[in-house]
Formats: sequence, C-alpha cells, structure tokens
Amino acid sequence: MTHKALYSLFFILSLILAACARAAKSPYPAEVPAMEAVVEQPAAIPEAGYRSFDTASKEAGGAPGGFTYSPPASDVERLVIKNANLSLVVDDPARSMSAISKLAEEMGGYVVSANLYETQLESGAKVPRATITVRVPAERFTEALERIKQESKQIPLNENISSQDVTREYTDLQSRLRNLEAAEAQLKEIMASATKTEDVLNVYQQLVQVREQIEVIKGQIQYYEQSAALSAISVDLIANEAVQPLRIGIWQPVGTAKNAVQALINTLQFIGRVLIWLALYFLPTLLVLYLIIGLPLTLAWRSWRRRRAKIKQVVPPATPE
Repeated sequence: MTHKALYSLFFILSLILAACARAAKSPYPAEVPAMEAVVEQPAAIPEAGYRSFDTASKEAGGAPGGFTYSPPASDVERLVIKNANLSLVVDDPARSMSAISKLAEEMGGYVVSANLYETQLESGAKVPRATITVRVPAERFTEALERIKQESKQIPLNENISSQDVTREYTDLQSRLRNLEAAEAQLKEIMASATKTEDVLNVYQQLVQVREQIEVIKGQIQYYEQSAALSAISVDLIANEAVQPLRIGIWQPVGTAKNAVQALINTLQFIGRVLIWLALYFLPTLLVLYLIIGLPLTLAWRSWRRRRAKIKQVVPPATPE
C-alpha cells in the first residue's frame, strides 16, 4: 500500500472520527429532556425509503427526471427515564425505611442510599428522620409508589414524578457507535497491511483514540439503558411528632401567635435548664472546691494572723530616744 493511499485513508477516517467525537466528551449526559421534532408522513406515499422520481412519474403519468425521498416510518421503541420524590409522615421512620428497602429487593431492585438521623424541633425535642433512595424495575414503578405511600396514614407532603425521553440521544449514540466500530475495523485492516514502522505507529494512535471513544459511548448507552430499566424513587420519612401543631389546652395558636408562644416556651425551658444546672452542678462543684481548697487556705490565713498578733504582744515596740 502506497503512502498516498494511506494518507487518503487517514484523512477519511479523521473526518469520521471528528463527526463521531462531538457528543462523546462527557461519560454522563445531562439530565435534560430532549425536544423532538414531529415529521408528518404524507398519506399518499405508502412505502418508506427512497423512490425514484421516474417510477413515481410513470405511475402518475408525468415526465421522468430527478428523485424524491419519503422518510421511513418511525418504529423505534421509546426510552423513557422515570423518577419520583416523596415526602411522607410516618409513625416510625426507621421501620418504614426498612420496609421500603425490603420492598425494593422483593421487586428486583436495590437500595441506592439510606440515612437515619435525628432532627431537633422548635420546642427542643429530638425526633427521628430518614431518607432512602431505591431503584425498582420501570414496569413496576407505579406499583412501588402506591405501596410506599401505604407506609403513611396521610397524603404525601410532597410528591414529584418526572419523566425524561432519551430516545433521540440513545439512537444517536448507537449510530455513533456503529460508525466508530466500522472505523476501528478499517484501521485494523490498514494496520495489518502497513509495512513501515512509522505507518504502523500512526495507525495505532488512531486506533487507540477510536477505542477510547467507543468505550465512552458504550458507557453512555449503558447509563441510559440502566436508568430507563430501573426507576429511582427518593423518599423523605418524617416522624409524626415533627408535624404536630402546637396546642395549649384547647387553644391552637397559629401564625405570629404560635411563634410568640413557642418562643416564650423555649425561653422558660432555657431558664429552667439554667436553674437545674446551677442547683445540681455549679453549686455542688463550688462547695466541693471550697472544702478542698478554700477552707484550708482560710484556716491557714487565720492561724498566721493569730501567730503574728501574739508576736506583737510579746515584743514591745521600741521607744524613741
């Protein structure tokens, strides 16, 4: 194979790689739904693909010449990613988190993350709270949502369901993958027929770049397939105590009155805690310190003053001459 033929093939492959590499820069595509254009199919052309204008003209009785194009019918299966976010009020967040985890595993899914912690209310009380994210098969997405909602006796505080159609991006990635694999096969043929070391190295560098882009696009395709096959459901589990209204007898203050009453209660609780600390910690501590340090020092000071007073009585003061 001559140098001119090799360089020509390199140039063609470089153009193919440049066209395929534009969307292969990020291994994780952005979660932005694609806007799709709708092309209406002409009702008068039942067949799909290319038809020569000569054939169409003969059928219609017109003159031959040129050609027309009829877009093929779209029979691509849609690829949709479904996710949901819920906020539920439950009796026991820890128990509900465990139940949701078991539900995901029973449906053939898994737990992505789970977190159990405590939150402090305005009243100072600490209550448990949990968050959990699971993935379940997309065909059982609605069933999983309904069963998760049964953990609460109330309607969800928040419910958000989102769908993202990634059919166009997925199809585009598959097309780029086919082009890159074809370029890889041609590069291997060129490398096998090359005789000079310089030509082999040049082909090998091109082959490495193609292989890297193929792996990136395969990762993107796998991401879309897994995200569409397993829907993500994130649940925020809030304890009943955290949403109970403030009551004083039969009075249930709201708005500014509720805030003022809650602030008064918090202040009284703070004063009570300070008095308890004073009575049970600071005063006993001061008493013990006085008995250990203060009392011996006081006794020593008094003893020294008494000895000094006796010395003054025994030795009379000197009279001036």
